[in-house]
Amino acid sequence: MKFTELNQLPTEPVSHNPAIQKKVMLRLGDLPHLTNFAQAQFAPGQVAAAHSHRDMCEVFFVEAGTGVIQIDDRSYPLHTGVCIAVEPNETHEITNTGTEELVLTYFGLRVDVA
Repeated sequence: MKFTELNQLPTEPVSHNPAIQKKVMLRLGDLPHLTNFAQAQFAPGQVAAAHSHRDMCEVFFVEAGTGVIQIDDRSYPLHTGVCIAVEPNETHEITNTGTEELVLTYFGLRVDVA
């Protein structure tokens, strides 16, 4: 069992843009197949640069704010209540296009790579 409380966790930088801060509730090794479970906060205009993951999928849930996620060559709007699943090898980039903080809760799951 692992118990965490979001408001008690320290912030740390997101790997794809160190200016974006996150709080990690669960990390690699805490549960089978889970790579992380975290909440990130994007200030207006902040971007998590385009990247992909060969060995994991990611699920993003929008808690607050607005933005856009670009997956391969297509853009999808982000607003409160939206859930997006990104498959392995899909290039994705997240941008806060709004005037308020974009808050994403997300997790990654490892996939078998042959």
